[in-house]
Amino acid sequence: ARTMAAKMACADGIQEYIETLRDLKASNAEQRYLSGLSDKIRAVEKQSIVAELETALFVSSAGMVLKLGIASVALTGSVLLVQGSIDVLTLFLFLMAASRMYDPMQGALQNLAAVIAMRTNVGRMNEILDAPLQTGSEQLTNQGCDIVFDHVGFAYNSGETVLKDVSFTAKQGEVTALVGPSGGGKTTVSRLAARFWDYQKGSITVGGMEVSRIDPEKLMSLYSIVFQDVTLFDNTILENIRLGRKGATDEEVLAAAKLANCEEFAEKLPDKWNTNIGENGCALSGGERQRISIARAFLKDAPIILLDEATASLDVENETAIQEALSRLIKNKTVLIIAHRMRTVAGADQVVVLSGGIVAEQGSPAELYARKGLYAHMVDLQSASQNWTI
Repeated sequence: ARTMAAKMACADGIQEYIETLRDLKASNAEQRYLSGLSDKIRAVEKQSIVAELETALFVSSAGMVLKLGIASVALTGSVLLVQGSIDVLTLFLFLMAASRMYDPMQGALQNLAAVIAMRTNVGRMNEILDAPLQTGSEQLTNQGCDIVFDHVGFAYNSGETVLKDVSFTAKQGEVTALVGPSGGGKTTVSRLAARFWDYQKGSITVGGMEVSRIDPEKLMSLYSIVFQDVTLFDNTILENIRLGRKGATDEEVLAAAKLANCEEFAEKLPDKWNTNIGENGCALSGGERQRISIARAFLKDAPIILLDEATASLDVENETAIQEALSRLIKNKTVLIIAHRMRTVAGADQVVVLSGGIVAEQGSPAELYARKGLYAHMVDLQSASQNWTI
């Protein structure tokens, strides 16, 4: 267990170093981090030596005891032979039986050492295999696509409570915006609606259908999601967008890509749409990666759309173009938008303000601004920040 813990700490350290290299360089912290990583590598070396010595000591000691058994048979048999208690043939038979018996026992001891060492690996695999699976009906029974949160409460396994008592309705054909301070539970609400996690209190329904009773894979056929953190694959632009709908033709993929304004950068690449974009899209900028993610949502064309800061990495020109495309996409659909920019929220039909795990305010943007509450405070702060000068 100690050896595995040291190996995992080392592997995590190497991966973290690769992923955060730019930040480490920018903070002049690269050498400091590498010093700590070297300590982890040396810990793996030290722990591996200790583990091998422990195994060798166990196997060698057991082997010596077994070999002493053969010596004991030979010595005892020789004494009895001299005394005339047994004959040579009997001594030979006992020696042969002893030598045949101890060899398999030594092999069994070596295997026992391997089994003991394997327990840690098996335990780690069982953690994955024993994790509870989300199951449910394969039949969708929803009537329409209104999303209703009814006194929903949720806490992570760590015990941290994220949502205490959340109730609101995101109506089909309308745009519902989730706003509020960081840590208020906005992203958690969208994840619960799509059953990424299961809530502990209350209920969430889609068209009257309880989401916790539907198979997650079947439920996801109702959702198009654009995450805040874009994940891309080491493949071409076309194949990354095609992830939105399996079996989509190249023409359908290109149509979705053009709606998301991907044409602007794709046509400039060496192989255009068939250009390989590298691991997690490392060959593209943040805005270009985000547009590919939005193109996936256009291609999937599901009745419910979840947008988590979908235009956060875009410049004003691209943001405007994509918002125009989104306005065409969201017609007659249920749209749940998580946003920090009040410009994005201003066009919503309903705003739900989440703060401290509860719904602090909800209503139309105009109504909430007139109340001069938390929403109005956020709008005024953002308006004031636009006039700041350095």
